[in-house]
Amino acid sequence: MSEQVGQKRETWGSRIGFILSAAGFSIGLGNIWRFPYLTGTYGGGAFLLVYVLICILIGFPLFTAEIGLGRKIKRTPIVGIREHTGGKTTPANLIGWVGCTACIVLMAYYMVIIGWMFAYAVESVQGAFHGATPASTKAMFDELMRSPAKMAGYTLFVVFALGITVTQGVKDGVERTCKFLLPILGIMLIVLAVNSAMMKPAVEGGRTALDGLKWYLTPDFSKLSWEAALGQAFFSIGIGIATAVVYGSYLGSDSDLPMDSFWVISMDTGFAIVAGVVVFPALFCYGMDPTSGFGLVFEALPVIFGQMPGGTIWGAMFFILAALAGFTSGIGYLEAPAASFAEYFKVSRKASTWGVLLVMFLLGIPAILSLNPDPANAWAAYKIMGRDIFNFFDHLSGDIMMPVCAILVALYLSFDWKFENYRDDCNLGAKGFIRIPGWISLFVSYCIPLALIVILYRGL
Repeated sequence: MSEQVGQKRETWGSRIGFILSAAGFSIGLGNIWRFPYLTGTYGGGAFLLVYVLICILIGFPLFTAEIGLGRKIKRTPIVGIREHTGGKTTPANLIGWVGCTACIVLMAYYMVIIGWMFAYAVESVQGAFHGATPASTKAMFDELMRSPAKMAGYTLFVVFALGITVTQGVKDGVERTCKFLLPILGIMLIVLAVNSAMMKPAVEGGRTALDGLKWYLTPDFSKLSWEAALGQAFFSIGIGIATAVVYGSYLGSDSDLPMDSFWVISMDTGFAIVAGVVVFPALFCYGMDPTSGFGLVFEALPVIFGQMPGGTIWGAMFFILAALAGFTSGIGYLEAPAASFAEYFKVSRKASTWGVLLVMFLLGIPAILSLNPDPANAWAAYKIMGRDIFNFFDHLSGDIMMPVCAILVALYLSFDWKFENYRDDCNLGAKGFIRIPGWISLFVSYCIPLALIVILYRGL
């Protein structure tokens, strides 16, 4: 048992390593896949504006609180919060359990989607998008859904890649991988955005890339959903999932939490905004519907890649980008329960990591089987709260468990930690101009918990 409680705690190798690792956790499929289709559905620029405001006003204080809580207790949340409360049983003790369970439930379907992205990257390289039509891309996606063995194979690839990374430890596994992958993701995203912004209309006199950018930035408040924007901000930043607490526990007391949190949230929000620049100009140039919803990435974009010059390369680059972004988030979703259970059950990181991955994969099997649209498929017919198993896992983790965990953090901040202590603890080590100001006390103590309760109510 190489890493048991009582041994010297792992730490980040460098400040930039922490920032890139935390940003890598935040930047994922929520930015590349979920944000564009929600923006298209809920009012374009209106959704974008509200999303950014929520990230600043709610995302920043809560993310900083979770990172600060981790640095304060110097343990993973299951063990650390209980020690901090003197062994008493309080609602705060549930932060670690709810967050880690949410990670496991979320990863049961999230790993499957990462597998889809790798599958589509392979399809693009093989020229499957050439001459594609909306009908053929829908058939392609349906065919993937009817191939549980294929989906399970790609998911297993993701499982082993994550396992190998996280078992290497914080510095040699998580940090090293994110320091390598995140700059690559940034370069790929910028190249794709420039290419999309410079596209010519597919037909002479058709809509242009500029039309797409105008649509993307023009608010339509009649279609806005505040709940969707709140949920997306939480899903993207990674609030209410215990990972930020775990990542914060590897920090020293001299770390600049406010500034580091500012950089993480700025990078996460920036990735999402630029992903919109990748998607919407291309949609307009090729006459596709920006309000296509869930199928935007898997049904609309392959048609565009199949028609544009060099589409095979651009399509492969986009889906590899999405897969790698999902992978860096997956590292964080795995690290939280793996590290927490290793510390709680006093087992090695290796044993805990592979044990958690096994549970995630086993939960993923019924999620995969429930996607097959074949009328004879009993798994698809089985519903929980009116949803198939795959979408129920999404609903349970994103709409219920993450808001519950975030509410527990907010209540702990307000009534146990107290705002003044939260402000002073998080500002400890702050060297830049970004700090937690005293004037947001009422907002953090009352408005944020109320917003979280609204998210939970809508989820229920």
